[in-house]
Amino acid sequence: MSDAHLTTPEYRDWLKQIKQRLRQAQMKAAVQVNTALLTFYWELGADIAERQKSAQWGSGFLKQLSADLMADFPDMKGFSYRNIKYIRQWYLFYAKRDSNWATSCGPITKRPAAQLAGPEKLINAAQPASRVYWPQAVAQLVRIPWGHNREIISKCKDVAEALYYVNKTIEHNWSRNVLTHQIESGLYQRDGKAITNFSVTLPAPQSDLAQQLIKDPYNFDFLTLTEDYNERELEKALTDHITTFLLELGAGFAYVGRQKGLQVGERDFFLDLLFYHIKLHCYVVIELKTGEFEPEYAGKLNFYLKAVDEQLRGERDEPTIGILLCKTRDRVVVEYALSDIHKPMGVSEYQLTRALPENLKPSLPSIEELEAEFGNPEGGEE
Repeated sequence: MSDAHLTTPEYRDWLKQIKQRLRQAQMKAAVQVNTALLTFYWELGADIAERQKSAQWGSGFLKQLSADLMADFPDMKGFSYRNIKYIRQWYLFYAKRDSNWATSCGPITKRPAAQLAGPEKLINAAQPASRVYWPQAVAQLVRIPWGHNREIISKCKDVAEALYYVNKTIEHNWSRNVLTHQIESGLYQRDGKAITNFSVTLPAPQSDLAQQLIKDPYNFDFLTLTEDYNERELEKALTDHITTFLLELGAGFAYVGRQKGLQVGERDFFLDLLFYHIKLHCYVVIELKTGEFEPEYAGKLNFYLKAVDEQLRGERDEPTIGILLCKTRDRVVVEYALSDIHKPMGVSEYQLTRALPENLKPSLPSIEELEAEFGNPEGGEE
């Protein structure tokens, strides 16, 4: 057989399939290793908590445990004194902070391995079952990396908030940096909190999905604007930082354009920002207002939504959704304004935390200039 056959399309297609299967196998193996490791961490955390409660081993117990484990497993990371404290904290955060949640799930009982589902198979059957709780939610915890779990328990106030970020990480495959950004921006407190009319203008489950995509308030602290900025400056700043803006909007938004023109009759109208949401399968019109919400804003946005539905919406697209972003808004006024609007829309506030006086702005370097000067080093350990 000639080596020339190894350059044929048939060979290249087969090689591509082999590479794809190998990557899938590597990914599957990595997930299984992560699950096994975190299951061991959960069991170890439970063991530590129980030993500290019942045994008289003194305050140096964790340091001694760390030293002994690192001595016997020198090539294995994760047994530093700091990380062992995190393992204990991780278990206690979920299993002890809400004792009703933990005890209502019951302990893991000793069953043959064949009868155990998922991560439960990895629990060491030699350990006393009465000590190790396996709440259903823990099956979610072991699906994300250890570094993500540490970040969540370090920054979240309660179990409900923590599990929210666990599930969002799984759903959107967030990196640790993105997860940290979302926690620090208070996504849990803002997600789905906008005032909308979706429940009466959209069918279920589209109305529920649409409600979840709108936050209140939006956090635009990545912008640097003067105190007297106008709507065009805000619009330009957001599109200049489109990657960060899309991250703040949330998963599913695809940027279509700025000042998108639509002709109605003999007149031209321009949308501030136009997006398409790939999960909702609909256009999303965003209008920006630098002041307080006024009722007439809803009427104008309603007109824009009608125009987009007539001119841009395809046969398979869902109804266009509108989002009004205002500096401030009176909740009752918004509810009155939306009550007779027949197009789906929501109203949210936005926050700017980096507004600068005009006389200071030219004298300070931009974020881009600082990054160019000093670079953007990354680091950290698990």
